[in-house]
Amino acid sequence: MTLEELVVVVAEQKETLFEDNYSSYCARHEEAHLSLDSHLAQVVIGVRRSGKSTLCVKYLMEHQVHAAYVNLDDERLSNLRTEDLNLLLEAMYVVYGSDVEYLFFDELQNADAWPLFINRLLRSHKHVFLTGSNAKLLSNELMTHMTGRHNAVSLFPFSFSEYCQIKQVETQALTTRQKAELIETLHNYLEQGGMPEVLNESDRRAYIASLLNTIVRIDIAKRFRIRNTDALYKMAVYMCDNYGQEFVPQKIAELFGLSSKTATAYFSYLKEAFLLIGIPKFSFKSHERIRNEKSYVVDVAFAEEHNGSFSLENLGWKLENAVCIELLRRYKRIGREVFYYRDKSFECDFVVTHGSHVEQLIQVSYDISSPKTRKRELTSLVKAAKKINCHNLLLLTFDTKEQVEMDGETINIIPANEWMLQ
Repeated sequence: MTLEELVVVVAEQKETLFEDNYSSYCARHEEAHLSLDSHLAQVVIGVRRSGKSTLCVKYLMEHQVHAAYVNLDDERLSNLRTEDLNLLLEAMYVVYGSDVEYLFFDELQNADAWPLFINRLLRSHKHVFLTGSNAKLLSNELMTHMTGRHNAVSLFPFSFSEYCQIKQVETQALTTRQKAELIETLHNYLEQGGMPEVLNESDRRAYIASLLNTIVRIDIAKRFRIRNTDALYKMAVYMCDNYGQEFVPQKIAELFGLSSKTATAYFSYLKEAFLLIGIPKFSFKSHERIRNEKSYVVDVAFAEEHNGSFSLENLGWKLENAVCIELLRRYKRIGREVFYYRDKSFECDFVVTHGSHVEQLIQVSYDISSPKTRKRELTSLVKAAKKINCHNLLLLTFDTKEQVEMDGETINIIPANEWMLQ
């Protein structure tokens, strides 16, 4: 491409960029993890359409820095060659000024040899922001290519607190009406999920179906040259619907006519695209932690709505999935790990660790009004506490709040909306 052609593309993208009023957009928790002063590339990773580009643009604009932007997910740049990258940089300087210090490349992986290009910019003390998630490079792979030269920020769909912010719901609920509104909002959050663009779509299911199709059939299938795309897609849909279950390769293989090896590979691809999240089984032996993962979906919006989707059982699964993603959002950044624990006679939903130290055990149950359910959930926590030797015990429910003493252990029972807003 010529410099003149690239200048036209960058200039037109700049015009489009400023059409939106980013100051009115929801403030994301992940903004706090970005840095203007770092000489590491700021790499924002996450599932498609989770708001990565918006996060970066909003952050740069609000800090009023002199930044240049280009989105390589543009058909006019689809044939960009390695030798064109310098011309692209020159075009950015022409449009934004030669004194620009911050460079934001959206979907840069569309260009070959981009890691060498970015490394050269970093050596020249430029501040670089990157996002990416498509067939040429899934967002999780950005970290591999930028080893030692990046600050990775994982962006999940909207948290419950961000969802409340968008819906303008009072989170410091004091009155009966405010508390009822907060409970209704959590119901809606568990139904809709937190994918940013879903909240403005009239046909939510069509949008999610199209997005899922793009992630599976285009991003993953093209990236890994998968021929049996129908089996991959059916497996993805099945696992999005059946979240919170342990991944058993043999079972999945039988369902979709695959080998166990292929089913395992497909599962890893779905995780690399951030569509699915794998939570390992806890063990004090590190080599045992890599087996028997539980699979969760990055957002319940990807799970199909079925008859009875608001039954207590389904609401319980949705709440557990929401808690899982919230745990990763909070703790992944600060060096904590999240596991589940299963013994022969009981299971603990989540185990939070720091190194070899277990910090907290968490159980999730939507409704514990039934004496049988209440006893099962509390007993599981107590058994896990004895087995793992952790005494910071938490039971998250939809609306119960109390403290329980059982077999020498203290269990805090907290409503999920209160915990999610902490």
